[in-house]
This record gives sequence, C-alpha cells and structure tokens, in this order.
Amino acid sequence: MWNSSKYIHQFDLGDEWTDSQIWKYAKENNLTIITKDSDFSSRILLHTPPPKVIHVKLGNMKMSPFYETLKNLWPEIIQLNQDYKLVNVFVDRIEGIM
Repeated sequence: MWNSSKYIHQFDLGDEWTDSQIWKYAKENNLTIITKDSDFSSRILLHTPPPKVIHVKLGNMKMSPFYETLKNLWPEIIQLNQDYKLVNVFVDRIEGIM
C-alpha cells in the first residue's frame, strides 16, 4: 500500500522536521498528509488545499490489525481524498470534509 514511489515517509525527509515544515513541503509539492496527529486536520480546516489531509483515527491498535484495516479501507479513502480536503478514517466509518 505505502511501499511505492507514490508515498514519502516523513522520516525520509528529516525526523526533526516540525509540523510547519511538513505542511510547507506538502503544500509546495501538492501532497496529501497522512497522519494520526490532529494538528494537521485542525490546520486544514482553516486553509485550502494543497495539501490535503487524511487523518487516521483508529485508536490504539496492534500494527497487524492497523495495516489490515487500512488496506481494506484504502480504495474508499483514496476516492474521498480526490474530492475532500480532509478525510477522517474511523474504525466504523470514513468521512470527507470540504
């Protein structure tokens, strides 16, 4: 799912980058930020894309079920990401916010 040239991990850019640096980089490169951090979803509500934000809100979950859940939901997440600036991903639903 994320092991492709379509995705850049923040660690590859610099583990010491601040949220503002990540935001600026994503904006300049027309990227979507995928995060578990509510700071990015709060920020996008006050701005227009780019970047867009996918906020993963699955709670505490072991890695295997976490990846399996995202793998199953990923096609719908990507579809919503085309039309919405914020996509919130919950265990029981996915919601898009303009």
